[in-house]
Amino acid sequence: MAVKALVFDTFGTVVDWRGSIIEEGRVWGKEKGIQVDWARFADRWRAGYAPAMEKVRKGELPWTKLDDLHRMLLEDLLKEFHIEGLSEAEKDHWNRVWHRLKPWPDSVAGLTRLKKKYVIAPLSNGNVALLNNMAKHAGLPWDLILSAELAHHYKPDREAYLTAVDLLGLKPEETMMCAAHSGDLRAAHGFGLRTGFIHRPNEYGPTRQADKASKGEFDAVAGDMIELASLLGA
Repeated sequence: MAVKALVFDTFGTVVDWRGSIIEEGRVWGKEKGIQVDWARFADRWRAGYAPAMEKVRKGELPWTKLDDLHRMLLEDLLKEFHIEGLSEAEKDHWNRVWHRLKPWPDSVAGLTRLKKKYVIAPLSNGNVALLNNMAKHAGLPWDLILSAELAHHYKPDREAYLTAVDLLGLKPEETMMCAAHSGDLRAAHGFGLRTGFIHRPNEYGPTRQADKASKGEFDAVAGDMIELASLLGA
């Protein structure tokens, strides 16, 4: 395989967004005297993600970075969960929980191995500042930060993938999109990228079944980041 760079979906693939938000929510809620179902809160916040990006995609909203979409969704959630009396600084801090997500246990070790052989970067719908802060917080050893923000197009738009490839100075077939989400990989494959699937069975907790893939469905199919490194000879 002539792959030179690996680009990664981040939310769910590299970091555990649901578990991280639940954990921090419980601590934060205890400090603030806020009692809500943090698992449901995390699920509802994430459920607004795709519809909000679709509004940008359709032109119903101008280009809006993910931090700002998350904040719009948060305002609605605070009303839905009857959370009142927060200052703007407190809302901003809580919105930035997405910057503080924890990696899956195998992510840092697997990425560190892969980095020895390949250029590695996120290719996420998260904005650059979010992804950079997340990397610092979680110890993710990226070579550079790639983001849909650089293309002003959210995945699965063509521009999101091919802008990243162009910035790397590579051809699509020299770049592998790695993700726990089949739709992301199918889109990338459609634009000429190689594909690597990483199974994350616990991404959605008990609320939804995670994507699965059979051997041969993508260029590489792995049970975790360590296995992906082994499959790719790193």
